[in-house]
Amino acid sequence: MRNKQAATMSDVAREAGVALGTVSKVINGQPVGESYRLRVEAAVKKLDYQVNVSAKALKSSRSGFIALIIPDTITPYFALLTQYVNLALEKRGYKMMLCFTARDASREQEFIRMVRHNQADGIIALTYTPDLMIPTGIPFVTIDRFFSVEVPCIASDNFGGGRLAAQKLAELGCTHLACLRKGSLLVNEPSKRKDGFVSGCMELGLPFEVCNLPDGSPLSAFEVFLKRNILESDHPLDGIFCGNDALAWQVVNILRGMGRRVPDDIQVIGFDGTRMFGDLDYVCSTIVQPLPDIAETAVNMVLSNDFTGLPPLICLPVRYQPGGTTRDSR
Repeated sequence: MRNKQAATMSDVAREAGVALGTVSKVINGQPVGESYRLRVEAAVKKLDYQVNVSAKALKSSRSGFIALIIPDTITPYFALLTQYVNLALEKRGYKMMLCFTARDASREQEFIRMVRHNQADGIIALTYTPDLMIPTGIPFVTIDRFFSVEVPCIASDNFGGGRLAAQKLAELGCTHLACLRKGSLLVNEPSKRKDGFVSGCMELGLPFEVCNLPDGSPLSAFEVFLKRNILESDHPLDGIFCGNDALAWQVVNILRGMGRRVPDDIQVIGFDGTRMFGDLDYVCSTIVQPLPDIAETAVNMVLSNDFTGLPPLICLPVRYQPGGTTRDSR
């Protein structure tokens, strides 16, 4: 049987009806018009064009690998982010070097040393280390954590998302709100969710409570807070915003164990946009992060190797999604 001849870049250009240079720009992650990019990507898929990463690396002195440093791949948000970063890199002919750190500062720094030794072309990192030594001479882009004006950071509009959650709960008839959060004590972008929620409540003139606990705190601490502000209060909570969807799911179970109906008695909104089994129903009503856009932006930036003129923080919009724990889900 005769082997099918591999498609070339020229074949892709002919199929897409564009210049060879346009194909090269798309494959190398350089900016082109959206319609051109879509035509090239469709032609690449149709022809099953494969980028010769080894030849590309020899010609350009680049390895063809980008490192993604991330806390874990169990948390749904991190797992989906990993998926989208990998897809964005593969579209551009790159491979992902995955490093997960379990929030261990020494592992984060060791992975950076390892990446430099293996000569990856750049690093995308979601890190919890305040004094991380960021390497020079290699593109470094962070997600959710601002380091300095020299290191671009990409994040969702966490402040706006918290504010939106307060507004939605108020629109749905809630009159006494609370924000429950468990997270890193470091100053990072997700910590702004609480600030946005507080701002939203103050703008609306609504009474609110805050329970902000550090990572590692037991779930029982939230249970004590909820019992005090629901069972033992003359003005019990009827709307709750949680710092992420995992906590929202746990809080819903606590409320049901207390005999409270969700969403009839108490409405709950989380943050992240987590869906069951990855692409089915939302686990709760939630503020959805634009994960595909976060990944695409991070990959475009790290491959550009030129941060001149870029803002130190790129903030992407979020949206609200009903998901069964608010009354508008019916």
